[in-house]
Order: sequence, then structure tokens, then C-alpha cells
Amino acid sequence: MVNRRGFLATTATLGAAVALPGEAVAQAEQFAVGPVTIGPDDPRYEDLAVRTKNDRFVTRPESFRIVGTTDQVVRVVDEAARAGKRITVRSGGHCYENFVGEPAPGVIIDMIEMNRVYFDARRRAFAVESGALLSDVYETLYYGWGVTIPAGQCGTVAVGGQIQGGGYGPLSRTLGSVVDYLEAVEVVVVDRNGRARAVVASRDPRDPDHDLWWAHTGGGGGNFGVVTRYWLRTPGARGNDPTKLLPKPPRGLLSGAAFWKWDDLGKEKFRRLLANHGAWHERTSVPGAPGGGVYGVFMIGGKGLSPMGLPGDLILLAQVDAYAPGAEQQLRDFFAAVAEGVGGEPSISPQPTPWHTTVRGNVEGVGEIDRQKNKAAYLRRRFTDSQADTIYDTLTAEQSQLDTRMLWLVSYGGKVNEVDPAATASPQRDSMLKAIYITSWQDPAKDQQHIDWVRQFYRAVYKETGGVPVPNEVSDGSYINYPDVDLADPSQNTSGVPWYTLYYKDNYPRLQRVKAKYDPRDVFTHALGIRPA
Repeated sequence: MVNRRGFLATTATLGAAVALPGEAVAQAEQFAVGPVTIGPDDPRYEDLAVRTKNDRFVTRPESFRIVGTTDQVVRVVDEAARAGKRITVRSGGHCYENFVGEPAPGVIIDMIEMNRVYFDARRRAFAVESGALLSDVYETLYYGWGVTIPAGQCGTVAVGGQIQGGGYGPLSRTLGSVVDYLEAVEVVVVDRNGRARAVVASRDPRDPDHDLWWAHTGGGGGNFGVVTRYWLRTPGARGNDPTKLLPKPPRGLLSGAAFWKWDDLGKEKFRRLLANHGAWHERTSVPGAPGGGVYGVFMIGGKGLSPMGLPGDLILLAQVDAYAPGAEQQLRDFFAAVAEGVGGEPSISPQPTPWHTTVRGNVEGVGEIDRQKNKAAYLRRRFTDSQADTIYDTLTAEQSQLDTRMLWLVSYGGKVNEVDPAATASPQRDSMLKAIYITSWQDPAKDQQHIDWVRQFYRAVYKETGGVPVPNEVSDGSYINYPDVDLADPSQNTSGVPWYTLYYKDNYPRLQRVKAKYDPRDVFTHALGIRPA
């Protein structure tokens, strides 16, 4: 996930190869916290009730259950399912919608204490429990083994939902999606008789539970059961040396920035700027294309509202592996291509930036803030001129009553696009950008006007396809880790294309079959939940 305050600029140093033996894991589980039941009369309840990243939502279940092992999760799920209570799961609390807390569930299983990261020598893969925060995952993998994964850049996101939703990050253009490294997943499911059990499903197509593994490579959180841990390894990696079983991060990164103000851009220049940016991504999002190692975030803020407090209404940040051949020239070529015919001199960092130092500084403790409503879309090609004009008109209009309004365009594609759309549940495998339509605020009295604004913005950009990014030559649906319940609302989505096609495309029927097999009672569900076949 990309957060609104941090921008990842990274480098790496090799660490020691250390494995946590099976006996040590068993001992840790023996003394694990939980299961703990926390109800409204417990002072800890209020702390858990506010452990979310969107102040619009309050979670007030009958009880929170803190768990420390898979066996504990099985017991809690079994008890709740037999009692007919609704069960939801929370790892980091970063859901854009209120899937965990509304309608008020009977039980919220909070994975906060299941947060270990270790090398599992038996599986020759790195085990990561679903409550582990990305900042901790990066730190442990890096200092322990000198490796990393191409996951998100918001450190307070937990892996529980990030991985199964098809997570991505600054390294995805060169390394692919994080789900491309998923070797196995452990899930607590509920059978037709209401009994809970733990299932380990693997990448191996001979595995009888292989389809459950596949569903967790982009099928979205809260659909099939409770994920307790993931195992991660580079596909095809051989041997037992953990330092060679996941990719190494760049030794260092060069970064740069360019700024523009609305007052210096008329509609024609903005159209040119957006077209330049899109054209560059069209050329470089094919796997192996020259310049494909550059990753950028283009933050286009509403007039008078400088994103991140930087000097400009429009801010383009970019980074590249500092030790890749011609790294600085790649970065300069990127900025020059975007600014052609528009103007704007970039500022390039004079020295590579240490990887984990910058990760820790930029993302640890940083997450989604305030009250918010966000929408998203994939781009296969640059925006049309009509869409660019709509973006210009919307973001330059006087909106002094709104706190934050902006559009982010985040680089994507590259290595991600090497994978067949059916090989994982993440079907958008020929896109070049992720677009995020953002509004945030603090005053609850301003909820509706901010929500109305972002809805109108989104509908206007996609007015030719019923108000939503229907897959076509330009758009490719939306990203399930940025869920938006409006896509299932006929008053907002007038395209005739159902929400599940926008997220899952042709993969939805297979996801439904997996749902019917592993959650036939529809125990795990939410407003955009996969429905059993």
C-alpha cells in the first residue's frame, strides 16, 4: 500500500544467515499470548476499538479475541462458528472500508500478537505470521538474511491482508507482486458442519489444497478464512541457503523530485504533462524495457493544497537502483520525458540513500490518517484528453471547504506483467499505473461533502464507462486492497459491469468455487465478499 506521507527510497547491506529452528518455534508457541477475550468492560477494549487507520469507522464488537498461535485461532473460530456469531479478522487495521467492524460482528479476531518472522528450514521458505507489520518484516528479513519482498511501503500495514490482496510496492516493477513469491499459506477454515480446522495450501499444483493457495494470491482479505501465516520464497529458487531464497534489495537508491504549480499550468500544459507521464509508462512497463527500473509517485493535489507540504501543487517523486547501469541517466531521462514541452527542473539526490535507514525513517509508524474515502483504478494506457481535462477542472476548482483532495498515479507493471492473469488471483497483469483518488479530513461534520466530492470526481473521470473503470484499452478495473463499496452500488456504478469483474475479471468464477469448497457456510464475508458458487 502507498501511504500519503512517506515515499520509499532504499538501499541494502547483507545480514547473517540465521534460521529459527522448529523446536524454537514450538517453544515460542507454547508460551504464546492468548487466547484472550476482551469485552466492553475491559479497559483494553477501548484501545482495540480505535486500532484502525480510518477515523470514519469505529469497531465495537461483542468481544475482541487476541490469539497467539494457529491452534488458538482454530479454537476461537470453532467456538464462534458453532455459536452462530459473525467472525471478522484484523491484522493491521488498514482497510479503506469498514469490513471488520460493520455490521457489528460478534467476534473480531485480532492478529496483533501473531507477528513472528523466521526462516522455516523444513519448507525452505520464510514464514511470516499475518499480524507482522511490514516495517518489522523488512527489518527482520534484511538484517537476518539480507533479503526482502516487493510489498507495500506503509510500515504500519500488516501482511495479513496486504499479501492476499495482491500487494505491491516500489520494488514491484523490478521484482513483481509480493504474491509471486507466495510458496504456501496457512488458513483456518470452517467446513459445512461448522467445524474449524487449519489447512496449509501450497504453490505445488499436486497439492489437493492448491486452489486455496491460488485464492490467496489476490483474492482479497476476509473471504475464505483466517490466514495465520505465509511462507515466502522466490519461485524456482534452489538449495537451502536462506540468503538466496528471496531477492536482495538494491544496494542503494537514487531519488529525485520535480514540482509544478497550477498557476503555471493551463489546461493545455496539464494535458501535455499527464500525456507525457502516461506515454513514458506505456514505453517502460513491458518487462525488461529500458528505464523500467524507475519507480515514481505523481501526487496531483487540489489547487492551493500542496501534497505532503512540499513546494508545489503537483509533485513527482521517483527513485531507481543507484547501482543499476546508467541509473542517474535513467532517472534524468524519466523527468525529462515527463516535463517535455511543459518545463520543470528536477532535483536529483547527489548520493545513494541507505535502504533500511530510509525505510525506517519514512514508513515506520506512518499510515493512513484522519477520516478518508479513497477510490482506485488501474491504467493500461494514458488517460484520454477528455479524462485529463476532467482531472484539471476538478482539481483546479475552488473547494475551500475541503481539507484534502488529490489524485495519485503510482508506477506499476514491469516484472508484474510477466505473469499470466490466470496464474494468480491478481488478474491485472498488463497495467502500467495505479490511480488513487483521495480525500481526507478531520471534522465528522464534513463527512458527506468530502465523500460526495470524491464520488463526483471518480464518476466524471469514468463517465464514458458508467462511472467506473471498466476494463478496456485505457482502464483495467480496480485493486481489491483499495476496496470501494460504491462499485457495488447501482447508483454509483451504472456501467452494468458488476463490482467483482472490476476487481477480479475472469478469475471470479474460480474464486467462487474455492469459496464454496472452503467456506460453504459463508462464515467469512463483508460488503465486497466473494459469494460461494
